[in-house]
Amino acid sequence: MTVDEAGAGTEVLAAGSATPVLEARNVKKAYRTDDGLKVAVEDITFTVAPGEFVCVVGPSGAGKTTLLRCLSGLMPATSGETYFEGKLIERVPDRLSVVFQDYSRSLFPWSKVAANVELPLKVRKVPKAQRTERVQEMLTAVGLGGAGKQYPWQLSGGMQQRVAIARALAFRPDLLLMDEPFASVDAQTRFELEDMILRVRDEFGVTVVLVTHDIDEAVYLADRIVVLSQAPSTVKEIVPVSLPRPRSQTDTRNDPEFARLRTRILQMVTGH
Repeated sequence: MTVDEAGAGTEVLAAGSATPVLEARNVKKAYRTDDGLKVAVEDITFTVAPGEFVCVVGPSGAGKTTLLRCLSGLMPATSGETYFEGKLIERVPDRLSVVFQDYSRSLFPWSKVAANVELPLKVRKVPKAQRTERVQEMLTAVGLGGAGKQYPWQLSGGMQQRVAIARALAFRPDLLLMDEPFASVDAQTRFELEDMILRVRDEFGVTVVLVTHDIDEAVYLADRIVVLSQAPSTVKEIVPVSLPRPRSQTDTRNDPEFARLRTRILQMVTGH
């Protein structure tokens, strides 16, 4: 990380809060294989301030999904620590939610859409009347206000991912981690989902960390972009994104600064 980028990140953090929502300190993850020890993530350190939208990009095989699992508490790091709102993560924190790429596996096909979204509220023993109100609120927020009585398999892929996002937001998490959430949909649906997550982020004030292989998507969405090196990955650079908000699929992508950032990050990811 350059001195300028480190300073930019510190300014974002200082403006929001003295305590990051998420902090990774020298996170390393290694696996034992038949050929010996394989290091996927070597040394990852960065922070995420309250309300930030941070994207993580890197070459294929850089361990982006592995890193996200370590950050969420779904997988223990081999060494290093991750902190959520100042507390060491030893399991998935109550105020953290995760959305995966494969929405078809994350939703229960035998349960209606409303029941899928309601599930985390039931687990937290939220009263029935409040659950019903919250489910409708979340479905409306993701543009599926009338879909509660349908089954997931009756919806398109993009609509199913909206359901998964509604469920992740139902209990009002402080942090939403997303692993390639729009990779399995067509380009037009991807644009719609990108705008939806920006709108929902603003509406509910949630902090977002999104892992993606799509550099254009990262530049469009993020306040800062964490660029990983080839595996075993380290933080190559943290790039602030100064594009004005609200973002627009036409205006933002036609901004010369968008093109400059895209080229810069592409060069870092590809090495040329």
